[in-house]
Amino acid sequence: MKFIDEAIIYVKSGDGGRGCVSFRREKFIPRGGPDGGDGGKGGDVVLKSSSQRRTLHQFQYKKHFNAGNGSSGLGKKKTGKNGADLEIEIPIGTLVSNSETGELIKDFVIPNESHLIAKGGIGGRGNARFKTSTNRTPRFAQPGEPGQSITLKLELKLLADAGIIGFPNAGKSTLIRTFTSARPKVGSYPFTTLTPNLGVAQTSYGEPFVVADIPGLIDGAHKGTGLGIQFLKHIERTRILIHLIDTSTIDIDKPLEGYQAINKELKAYDKSLVEKPQIIVLNKLDLPDTGQKAKTFQHALKNKKIECISAATAEGVDRLVGRIETELGRINEA
Repeated sequence: MKFIDEAIIYVKSGDGGRGCVSFRREKFIPRGGPDGGDGGKGGDVVLKSSSQRRTLHQFQYKKHFNAGNGSSGLGKKKTGKNGADLEIEIPIGTLVSNSETGELIKDFVIPNESHLIAKGGIGGRGNARFKTSTNRTPRFAQPGEPGQSITLKLELKLLADAGIIGFPNAGKSTLIRTFTSARPKVGSYPFTTLTPNLGVAQTSYGEPFVVADIPGLIDGAHKGTGLGIQFLKHIERTRILIHLIDTSTIDIDKPLEGYQAINKELKAYDKSLVEKPQIIVLNKLDLPDTGQKAKTFQHALKNKKIECISAATAEGVDRLVGRIETELGRINEA
């Protein structure tokens, strides 16, 4: 299924039903008077966050949503039936804004959170409501109020405790498969992962944590190159970053070149991204000639604690999980 993380939709609440003009007609009661009932209320439109939704795919083809209209009032002072409310489910992590003004309406960050987005119109009053001492036979009623309409922009930003970043083919998909139940596509060519993947990592103690596999970044990503800003925004909500580096690609003469390039892209997109806690991980230590390259990288970055792993063989992965858990614990205590 294609990953859809932005959508424009039009929603409209229901119109209120028209009030009724009616008079009581019964045998032996020649002047029964007005008995027109009120119109029913129009249905509301409500947005609700759901853990069952992962993308905005449902809005790719269906973009207009309407709640039910209220029914007209009836004789014998019967109120019309209220219009059916409409509940629209969206993924957790969705920002909802007014498409025309850009005003943020709601940021859905917890499951089962509801927000009234368009209130249904009130039903019109029937002619029974307008009877007075000077007007005993009112022959008019109110129309129902129209419903509210609005064009919304939905933007999904994934919520995760840790986000795995790095160049294409660094082994991000393999790593997330190793310590979570996520099963993203794995291949030995760039841009294997075309959509973000979420997985839950179980720990030996404490709470599990959610990991996001962010599709590979390249130079110029903040300008839209490659997969570009399409997925950079998903890093914004992660609490820590796992910077995964393919050790076999490290240049002995310029060992930090790739590491610095990724951080440059993060900073160019949003300075706050490079300020997030970052765990540097050297991957693919199972390949030949990677040991010396790892030592060269570590020597060039002496002030950082670096994890060395092989996602393919799971070597060092348990240690990495413990490190992630420790870093998340520090953030919780802060």
